[in-house]
Amino acid sequence: MKLSPHLPSLLLAALVVTACAPQTSSNSSSDKDEKTGTLRVWLFQEVGNKPKERVVDSVVTAFEKAHKDTEVDVEYIPVETRAQRVKAAFNDPSSAPDVMEYGNTDTAGYVKDGGLLDVTEEFGDWSESKDTDPTARTSVTVDGKVYGSPFYVGVRALYYRTDVFRELGLEVPKTMAELATTARKIRAAKPELYGLVVGGAYTYGAMPFLWANGGELATGKGGSYASAISGADAQKGIKEYTSLFTDDNCPAAKCAGMGGNDTITAFAAGKAGMAIGGDFSHTAVEAGKVKGKYAVVPLPGVSAGSIAPAFAGGNNIGVLKSTSHRTLAVQLMEQLTSKKTQASMFDAMGFLPTFGDVRDRVAAEHPYVKPFARTLAAGTKFVPASPGWSQIDSSLVLPTMFQEVISGRKSVAAASGEAAKKMDAAFGSVG
Repeated sequence: MKLSPHLPSLLLAALVVTACAPQTSSNSSSDKDEKTGTLRVWLFQEVGNKPKERVVDSVVTAFEKAHKDTEVDVEYIPVETRAQRVKAAFNDPSSAPDVMEYGNTDTAGYVKDGGLLDVTEEFGDWSESKDTDPTARTSVTVDGKVYGSPFYVGVRALYYRTDVFRELGLEVPKTMAELATTARKIRAAKPELYGLVVGGAYTYGAMPFLWANGGELATGKGGSYASAISGADAQKGIKEYTSLFTDDNCPAAKCAGMGGNDTITAFAAGKAGMAIGGDFSHTAVEAGKVKGKYAVVPLPGVSAGSIAPAFAGGNNIGVLKSTSHRTLAVQLMEQLTSKKTQASMFDAMGFLPTFGDVRDRVAAEHPYVKPFARTLAAGTKFVPASPGWSQIDSSLVLPTMFQEVISGRKSVAAASGEAAKKMDAAFGSVG
């Protein structure tokens, strides 16, 4: 899942590349493991990509210096066309990169397509991997095997207007029930504002409500996932989220079609008292009308003092199975996702590190990171590690479910039951 950039000043230190070569194994589709030549790398093109390029250039310079007669060719590809590019690469190894960046929800699908290299042994032997947070590790794991290294992580929390709360004498909500009550108080006192701006197409803003109530997207693992979206606890969460689409908070006519970017745009423009946004939303909010008039706290859970589980988004970097430079490619993957690189990438782009100790360090230096770090520490959730998830996501199964409930066309039970059937069909279609 791609995150938006954050652009503070960049100070880069030279990277020291470890010369210790990982052990090789035989699960590459290539029978070669060349120790010289050109490594091709595909990374995502960001809005304002230059800071990212400077970090990567530093890694590449150090890597080439440490590996004689080796060159690294980096290409930045548009995220919007990545699906076509990656599919072509999997089908034609001669056009494929050795190393590539990919969204963490794409892992299972790429593994099923036979495109990613199993790096379980090398990742386990890498000294820094032990500090990778559990959810980030899950995002590169399929059926117990590791297919890449986490690059950065992103989570959502509760943005709120400090000036509005102060004017109305409101306290920061400590439970989901208080969140809804507070939202309606804001709307009643200031009808020009949404209380808590929400979106019917905002899947990852809705998921914490489902998870906080004990619900799950699916159960099982590997090829045996089954939808759990129609379970009793999941239905509680769906009801809690969809109940916010009312005239006394966020009118369905305006909010049912909103996605995550729409809700943050509304908050940044001063049109909402609260919003659910990511660490990656910080730049947009800082650039808006509410600069200096907002704060962020973890999204509260059902019980007082609890934090609602958030979806852990982000990107990974992996090695393609077709590489003829296995050892070098794995080493480069490790350097691109190392602690030093992730710290530099945070400075450059605002991407949260996947290493707990590095994240604690940047949170101490940058106060705005703290509520997101707390959310991560409290425990996050991830999507089912099934190739079927991409189909579920792209066919808008969950937004359709929410919108059917919001519009009154279907009850929570009926809409979630229909969504469960669609999810099970997607899981079943991938074997």
